[in-house]
Amino acid sequence: MDAQHPRAQAMALRGDRILAIGTDAQILSLVGQQTRVIDAKDCTVLPGFNESHLHLFVGAGELDHLQLLGVTGFDALRAAVLGYAALHPDLPVVVGQGCDYAVLAHPLTRADLDQILPDRPLCLLAADHHTAWANTIALRQAGILEGRALGPGNEIVMGSDGLATGELREFQAKAPVLALAGTHRIMAGLATGKDPAPYPDAAGFAEDCEIMAAGLAHCAQLGLTSLTNMDGNLYTLRILDTLRAQGRLTARVKVPFHYTTDSTLADLDIASDMSRSFCDDWLSSGFVKLFMDGVVDSGTALMLNDYPGQPGWRGAPLWSEEEFCIIATEADRRGLQIAVHAIGDGAVRRVLNGYQAAREANGARDSRHRIEHIELIDPADIPRLKALGVTASIQPIHAPGATDFPLQPTMNKIGQSRWGDAYLQRSLAQAGIPLAFASDWPVADLNPLRGIQSALQRPIYDGADDERLGLDAILAAYTTGGAYATHSETRKGQLRAGYFADLVILNGDIDAATPQEIGAMAVDMTICEGRIVWEQDGAF
Repeated sequence: MDAQHPRAQAMALRGDRILAIGTDAQILSLVGQQTRVIDAKDCTVLPGFNESHLHLFVGAGELDHLQLLGVTGFDALRAAVLGYAALHPDLPVVVGQGCDYAVLAHPLTRADLDQILPDRPLCLLAADHHTAWANTIALRQAGILEGRALGPGNEIVMGSDGLATGELREFQAKAPVLALAGTHRIMAGLATGKDPAPYPDAAGFAEDCEIMAAGLAHCAQLGLTSLTNMDGNLYTLRILDTLRAQGRLTARVKVPFHYTTDSTLADLDIASDMSRSFCDDWLSSGFVKLFMDGVVDSGTALMLNDYPGQPGWRGAPLWSEEEFCIIATEADRRGLQIAVHAIGDGAVRRVLNGYQAAREANGARDSRHRIEHIELIDPADIPRLKALGVTASIQPIHAPGATDFPLQPTMNKIGQSRWGDAYLQRSLAQAGIPLAFASDWPVADLNPLRGIQSALQRPIYDGADDERLGLDAILAAYTTGGAYATHSETRKGQLRAGYFADLVILNGDIDAATPQEIGAMAVDMTICEGRIVWEQDGAF
């Protein structure tokens, strides 16, 4: 991924750095008595993948949950839930992940879930994690069967009988049910941005360290050497710092302060403290994460125009334009990077307006503020991304029809007249906008090879341009692009002498493979800062 030296035969590592790259003869001449020589057998060696948007602690906590991606129809859903529940009789809440909005022919309700599991709390989360569905006993135990007042953009959907239907939109709505499951510490960075309350004792902290270590091991097995977390608090950093002291931090991790609708400008002191306390190449902060809107499927993404068939409804912003401009200006004044979840075109514009306000107030700098997702954008706003130096954080696997996620109901929610402005990749790249690709795990599969497959085979939607990128550009978005997004492109993201020895060895030739073959590849070895953090048994 070095534009001046894109291909080579061999590479030498010494300590935590890349010593040299060249021909077999050049590199083998450096072999000493203590050198380990690895024959990659004509397979692919790449820089370690930069995962530019994930929820590490949340994903780690969900590794053992019921996985429902691809489950369709009542009978299949019932079999999956009952099978998992039988294997886990002591769980306070049976939690399922990856439930499709269209899992049934009608919107999922608590009555449907009561038919499956009436006597134990049950909560199913949509793949996007912005919506959940709970059965009656879960809603009653959580104290929200009769509803509850929530912050902007959050909703406990209520029925005509005055009781909750079971659909819970956004994080505040589903938090009471998930709290029953004992996930409040794991979810604190996403739900509040503050440390968990109550704070755990030593045993609870040690338990959370093991959960995080399992998530890191999962990342290492997939070739990820740098991770940009997209929720966070000091607690998350303390856990990661403990693992580092134990020699178990296997990837570089960047953690934000999550600024929620319950935060105040004074809370940015926490973000500044995190930035000062954690600022090295292994563990860092220095940025603020916000949500501007929800998601398309639930109708909570903020749009510039009405949703098809819903006159007057354009989504649910979490911040007014004035509020966000104030927050962005103060965060930028402190020298903090800003990353904002913005899926609808109305949300993207509102974020851009905030970044513009910050620049006008504080002056231009190399801030590299980010917008996460950009699933729909007005063409007039594309040049503004470039002008404001915004990095586009894109998740190729999210594109409906690419791999895991179906075309509907998402595309109909967007409306066919706007398909040409949805899930853009090539148009943004051609406009000169820096791209950083990622998964948004656990929303989608963390495996970057499946993300590459998704980017290569992104559908051409009716009436829209071909938004597919070539393999080299996609690989760049997973390596050099991720490094650029974290201001670290001078020391990682490329295989280049003097750079960190962060690399991955695949079990095949990625240049010669079809998209489907790339998605099916595996990682034989992951090396981070010269240390082998994953090695497939028998590969070498």
